Amino acid sequence: MSETYLCTGQLPDHYQQLVKSVADFATSVVAPVAAKHYAEHTFPYEVVAGMGQMGLFGLPFPEDCGGMGGDYFALCLALEELAKVDQSTAITLEAGVSLGAMPVFRFGTEEQKQRWLPELTAGRAIAGFGLTEPGAGSDAGATATTARLDGGEWVIDGAKQFITNSGTDITSLVTVTAVTGKRDGGRKEISTILVPAGTPGFTVESAYDKVGWNSSDTHPLTFDGVRVPEANLLGERGRGYANFLRILDEGRIAIAALATGAAQGCVDESVKYARERVTFGRPIADNQAIAFQIARMEARAHTARAAYYDAAALMLSGKPFKKAAAIAKLVASEAAMDNARDATQIHGGYGFMNDYPVARHYRDSKILEIGEGTTQVQLMLIAREAGL
Repeated sequence: MSETYLCTGQLPDHYQQLVKSVADFATSVVAPVAAKHYAEHTFPYEVVAGMGQMGLFGLPFPEDCGGMGGDYFALCLALEELAKVDQSTAITLEAGVSLGAMPVFRFGTEEQKQRWLPELTAGRAIAGFGLTEPGAGSDAGATATTARLDGGEWVIDGAKQFITNSGTDITSLVTVTAVTGKRDGGRKEISTILVPAGTPGFTVESAYDKVGWNSSDTHPLTFDGVRVPEANLLGERGRGYANFLRILDEGRIAIAALATGAAQGCVDESVKYARERVTFGRPIADNQAIAFQIARMEARAHTARAAYYDAAALMLSGKPFKKAAAIAKLVASEAAMDNARDATQIHGGYGFMNDYPVARHYRDSKILEIGEGTTQVQLMLIAREAGL
């Protein structure tokens, strides 16, 4: 990917073909079942299987890992198209790749990669990342879950919460951050450990009753004397927190792409509704107040897209991208929330009905300002990168 695409607005053919194929899938496969899964709080296994068959879970991974040989920007383009129609589906893919498979790819041993990645990149299995705890959210350094070595095994005790893709029938493992000792000066040594699903003592608690993302799988997890082999350490001991920050930096670009899709989906639905809805003998699109409101929505989506394109271009070129990723996440998540509010208002009473996509976007979009780094965290990162 070249940064010149940002200036020309032209993507190479292989990216354009990907966008078209995912958009067609979103329209023909995701959209018809999204409302039903959302209302019933059910995980869309048939949709996930379809995404797996398309290779979407393997987009940014090399072919020798079972991937498609693409890049992270390709994943972002797919997420944008899916999120226009259904955020629950998009976050299932985003978390499955950036939080599930990516840590294994980035930091795993060859044995770990060979064991886990083929199924994860094919979408036949998904994985979660257990970072957040009841007392450790934005302050991940407050991690209380512990892991100690005993007879060649890690013994894990603790709890995690808000963990995506952690309790489905195809969940294969969860990567867990845990305190494995202390550094000089008394600071916590935090490492990451792979815990396969079904390991004795590893309990997936009942799913959350959430405001939105109803067909995305999210659970609290508990670990009571969970034993896994010492070889399940992911990456270097004591580098768990640092490695996770790298994963989060990348993931913010993906979340920004998802949020951009949500923002654009609100625009598209509002344009359609404004053309069709007739009041006082004419379409409401003829009202300048409505037209200007939609114009502002379009401007927000455009700005969000430019921001995540820029962050992705920096990342793929090997340049520092932390600030750009934080800006993209900040701008895109706020665009999604603002556009969802405006789209609901444009739809009037229909916007309050869950049968309409804008109602789901209104319920779904708030978490985009919280998950994978709150708005306040993004502002803190941007300020630091600016030298403050």
